[in-house]
Amino acid sequence: MNPSDAAIAADAFQGLRVLDLATFIAGPYCATYLAEFGADVVKVELTGAGDPIRKFGTMTECGDTLVWLSEGRNKRSIELDLRVADDVATMKALVAEADVLCENFQPGTLERWGLGPDVLQAINPRLIIARVSAYGQTGPYRDRPGFGRIANAFSGISYLCGDPGLPPASPGTATLSDYISGVYAALGVLTALHARARTGRGQIVDVGLYEGTFRLLDELAPAFARSGFVRERMGAGTVNAVPHSHYPTADGLWVAIACTNDKIFARLTAIMGRMDVTGDGIYGTIAKREARRAEVDAFVTHWTSAMTREAVLAACEHGQVPCGPVYSIEEIFTDPQYAARGNLVELTDPRAGELTLPNVCPRLSETPGKLRWAGRALGADNAAVRKDWLGD
Repeated sequence: MNPSDAAIAADAFQGLRVLDLATFIAGPYCATYLAEFGADVVKVELTGAGDPIRKFGTMTECGDTLVWLSEGRNKRSIELDLRVADDVATMKALVAEADVLCENFQPGTLERWGLGPDVLQAINPRLIIARVSAYGQTGPYRDRPGFGRIANAFSGISYLCGDPGLPPASPGTATLSDYISGVYAALGVLTALHARARTGRGQIVDVGLYEGTFRLLDELAPAFARSGFVRERMGAGTVNAVPHSHYPTADGLWVAIACTNDKIFARLTAIMGRMDVTGDGIYGTIAKREARRAEVDAFVTHWTSAMTREAVLAACEHGQVPCGPVYSIEEIFTDPQYAARGNLVELTDPRAGELTLPNVCPRLSETPGKLRWAGRALGADNAAVRKDWLGD
């Protein structure tokens, strides 16, 4: 497939032009979302080097990693060295044609290159600038470097991960905060585009790498402010609900069960044949269950561990109890729900061959996103972008 303006038609962001100056995951993921829904995203990469994410992760035969091939999707690549005057001039010419610019350098970097927001928006007052950095553009930590792992720790989520009495663990992936901040940056861009339709002016979207993750931590902040409660590590459990954890099955697998209220717990005890413990019984209310959390989890474990995972899933589905398998990626690849929803996409890349990548999310009925091509070779679109954007 040859990426060009002609290939981007009848999409949600048809005609939207985006410059992606960002590196690694957080800022680029904002641009990736826009590219998935039809924006013409031009990835601006350092001449001869490219985005370091090209070398981060599992390397493929084409010289770029699987991370790049997936997250560089639908973008066109050009090379510029923004420390060189001619390339800065080219950059400014591209800015004049752009709707959105994404960057995630340490604060002050664009300014040192003579490309700060004041300069860029003087060139193009309609330009929306999405800035993702470790701690945001303000505050005493603004100049500190950071990656997803640091943001996970600073946001408070790492402190909650792991088993009681053991060291904090990673929340599954060190890049969690990178992707979350990319999503919030994209939300900011969409909000700014909506405002621009009314005002005619662009604005700056400022996201600290930790902020999106912190925002997702439910009542953590108000609970501490109200009563001084410091939530500690609870393993697979969670506050305010029990049983609400992972439970083993007879075939050496695991299920997740979520009883978020007394009504659902009553359904669970019904399929267990233990209605004696619900209602006025010893586990009948959330307060009673919270007071005997370990005992309740052991009670459920005794039931699940006597059956296969499929039997537990079937029983819970019949009784309308939220329950799901704890999957490895291997099981995801064979699950019929993933297949029916098309959550995995196969494509043939001219450089890397056969690839299977996560599909676009969310799903739109009229203007769905598409995976058009995987991450391109460095500078593959130097001439095409100059022709399409600048008429060179």
